[in-house]
Amino acid sequence: MNSLLSEKPAILGGVPAFPEGPPEWPFPDLAINQVLQQAQQTGDWGRYHGPCSGQLQNKLADLHQAEQAILCSSGTAAVELALRGLGIGPGDEVILAAYDFEGNFKNIATVGATPVLVDVAADNFNLDLNLLEQAITESTKGILVSHLHGGLVSMQRLTSIAKQYEIPVIEDACQVPGARIEDQIAGSWGEIGILSFGGSKLLTAGRGGAVLTRSPQIAQRIRLYSHRGNEAYPLTELQAGLLLPQLEMLETRNQIRQKHVDTLLTQLGNDSGLIAFRNQQLSSQTVSTPGYYKLGFLYQPAAFSGLSRDLFCQSMQAEGIAVYPGFRALHAIHSRRRYRKTGALNVATECDHNLIVLHHPVLLTSEANMATIAAAVFRIAEFAEEILNSADSGQA
Repeated sequence: MNSLLSEKPAILGGVPAFPEGPPEWPFPDLAINQVLQQAQQTGDWGRYHGPCSGQLQNKLADLHQAEQAILCSSGTAAVELALRGLGIGPGDEVILAAYDFEGNFKNIATVGATPVLVDVAADNFNLDLNLLEQAITESTKGILVSHLHGGLVSMQRLTSIAKQYEIPVIEDACQVPGARIEDQIAGSWGEIGILSFGGSKLLTAGRGGAVLTRSPQIAQRIRLYSHRGNEAYPLTELQAGLLLPQLEMLETRNQIRQKHVDTLLTQLGNDSGLIAFRNQQLSSQTVSTPGYYKLGFLYQPAAFSGLSRDLFCQSMQAEGIAVYPGFRALHAIHSRRRYRKTGALNVATECDHNLIVLHHPVLLTSEANMATIAAAVFRIAEFAEEILNSADSGQA
């Protein structure tokens, strides 16, 4: 029997499930060390342009069936460049999910356009395609779609709708590099795909991003905007070199993450108080494999004696498990004057209140650790009233 099952949660003084804490990311890697040593020996780390950048561009373009892969300083910068590449500006509208990364909203506002918020689906908390068409107007000049927390949006259906209305699609694959959606790699469906290489991402260079497109015209607009005697939003040669070996390992690591997510969900079962994402809207005639930068759950306070989401996350963190609240819903943190919305956004509001995420590094460890995470959830539920009382008295 796991020792965790015979003692109190760590937040009440018990031994943490993972006394050493959550695993650090990125993991130590011999291939990365070799890149660093080679860059030092050749001096490529200090070059404006070098062989690694070109190799990375070619590999990303091939992987995503794109003619152009433009490297840049972040996924956030990549979204802005995508909007500018489409010529989106003042007077235009861009549709996105009401539960999404805040930077996507701000990028739309940055180019002078209006974000149009659509609710998310109740099964996977990503853009609800059943509500998409009612958000479209003559001012709609783009759809920005993200795949978050293990959820995937049906890109077959979305691109079909977009094509009908002649609206370009920006596919934000920052959380899901290497994922497949209905037999096609994420980031390859729309006019533009977006990747992020931020410090916590599945592919990391500390910072960085990429814009992927099959359109020479879009790529040219981006270059005209970003080239100002030199590249205004650069990814360095050293960063490109660090990404190359990670790209080679991506598929294998994604398979390991999927295996361990399956194990964790089995261990949690259907009555844990954590509702897992389900991608029910995807075509059943195709193969889809999510990505897991974060693994999301809708937290049910009633299953934990009314323990708040924040206190549950604190309890999990005390166990050495990297569980955090999800994003804030966009309509909950921005002035009503800054966006247009479709409908009441009820599911996005629920996500704002109760969505939680598990950070990905532990998904590359062991199946035994998945059982330990599940045991920690059940132990916190068992002692939830005591945790609440302790918090009320200022002891937790």
